[in-house]
Amino acid sequence: MLGLGLLMGFAALGEGLARLLRVPVPGPVLGLLLLWLALGLGVVRLSWLEGAADHLLGVLGLLFVPATVGFTDYLSAGAAWGLWLLVMLTGLLAGAGVTGLIAARWLKSEQQA
Repeated sequence: MLGLGLLMGFAALGEGLARLLRVPVPGPVLGLLLLWLALGLGVVRLSWLEGAADHLLGVLGLLFVPATVGFTDYLSAGAAWGLWLLVMLTGLLAGAGVTGLIAARWLKSEQQA
């Protein structure tokens, strides 16, 4: 619960700052930058966030299903399902590939250290 509270708190803090400062950056992005800063400074420990972050990553695909369905319905793109499937599959493979490369580099650097 602590991890989820911290993640949501930083997202809300970022949203509040974005509205207060009227910057053209989404609030959750500012919150993520603040969380990164807090992790770097040692104010927040990674162990506090790991459980919640792992759980959210586990259900990440499910979180995008309603948005995708709503977007498809909004554009009346139901007839072009093949093209949408291709676009989503390409995005999935690109994201997984980049994530794999980053993870491999991170593991390699951890082993060398």
